Amino acid sequence: QVQLVESGGGLVEPGGSLRLSCTASGFTFTSAPMSWYRQAPGKEREWVASITGVGTTDHSDSVKGRFTISRDNAVATLYLQMYSLKFEDTAHYYCTRGWRATGPDRGQGTQVTVSS
Repeated sequence: QVQLVESGGGLVEPGGSLRLSCTASGFTFTSAPMSWYRQAPGKEREWVASITGVGTTDHSDSVKGRFTISRDNAVATLYLQMYSLKFEDTAHYYCTRGWRATGPDRGQGTQVTVSS
């Protein structure tokens, strides 16, 4: 059974930083491409970033240069380091399996709110 548990969200001022984590179990994490996506109220899911099992990454244009996806296969954990946060980054963030994926797997997600 696939389990994904996201954490690390919070309230941050514009320009601030957060690091999200996603612990995974129930599948072979080391070989699985993984993604982060987000969803704001009233908006569709938006892909944020992806990483292959060997570390090849891709980031959406909206976060490129500000967010970095990474993973630690030894502890089956996915990360999203977020810098220079903007109001428009406010959303619920989810991790999922797949390349440039926005589901269907996901955990409960973690809320990121950027506000002054």
